[in-house]
Amino acid sequence: MLSDALLIARLDLALLLRQKETLFWTFLMPLVFFYFIGTVTKGFGPRGPGEETIAVSVAPDAGFLADEVLRRVEEQGFKVARQDAATTAEEGGEEHARRLSIPAGFTAGVLSGEQQEVRFEHAGEGLRGDYDAFRLQRAVYTVLADVIAAADPAGAEAPRFADLSAADLAALRARPRALALEVSRAGKRKTIPTGFEQAVPGTMVMFTMIILLTSGASSLLVERREGLLRRLASAPMRRGAVVLGKWGGRIGLAVVQVAFAMLVGRYVFGVRWGENLPMLACVLLAYAGLLAALALLLGSFARSEGQAIGLAVLATNVFAALGGCWWPIEVTPPAMQKLALFLPTGWTMDAMHKLVSF
Repeated sequence: MLSDALLIARLDLALLLRQKETLFWTFLMPLVFFYFIGTVTKGFGPRGPGEETIAVSVAPDAGFLADEVLRRVEEQGFKVARQDAATTAEEGGEEHARRLSIPAGFTAGVLSGEQQEVRFEHAGEGLRGDYDAFRLQRAVYTVLADVIAAADPAGAEAPRFADLSAADLAALRARPRALALEVSRAGKRKTIPTGFEQAVPGTMVMFTMIILLTSGASSLLVERREGLLRRLASAPMRRGAVVLGKWGGRIGLAVVQVAFAMLVGRYVFGVRWGENLPMLACVLLAYAGLLAALALLLGSFARSEGQAIGLAVLATNVFAALGGCWWPIEVTPPAMQKLALFLPTGWTMDAMHKLVSF
């Protein structure tokens, strides 16, 4: 019985993967949704290192201390985009939400004891804008502290600011630090996944459902209409083997789709699937098994391909929206979060968030 079921599953999977519609919705459309939804929603949550760009205009004679400031700005998690000090967005420069300007004669002015003004302009308001300003102030004042320490290494009464060079600051950075800060997690993550962390798993769960319900149900309906199932029933194999084989073929399609989505998510969109991959695979395999069974059920009772596809698309969109595939279910009211736990998409997304994000 098992060998008969494996034969049917293998042949069914091969037939499903030959359909252009299945290939289109399995390998191409998820990439579009990954990119579009992930790009649109990545600004809704906390921003990670390298996700923030700040345009920096540096005067030509700003000196080596300007480079030190930019190095410290990058250490604060900003991606520096250098622009000509005389170029604005209206004149052809790229427009950014944050802009830092370092004036002319910056290094010479600092070393001669004159106050220098580093100008920060930003479009954000509230806590996020305050946080950006705080980090930039930290970058500027740590450079000032290094200048004082490098100019007065032994606590002399007359610090040598005038002849300070970039080599002196490099030598200061090379010294062993007397104080070190060790950072570690104090507990489980609390922040809600956004961007590609939400878009890739959510889109994968949604497209697995829509592919299995549409292709899986419509292909079975075609076999019913053309008499292929009656011919298979007359073959020397048990009916259980036929059902198991049809079910296994659709699970095979889900495995191909999920494996492709996870690989693309990891190596193209930078999604880290965490340390619980074996349990994550169990969750997705159970989800695929349920969808494969629902596809057989829909294909057995639908009267036409249009009816099967229409019901599959409608059910997928409703379940995806209510189950947390389009947005993190954690941002919805408690009643909606409880409702999601009555849906297979909600079960899967809840498990994936706990295994991957939390």
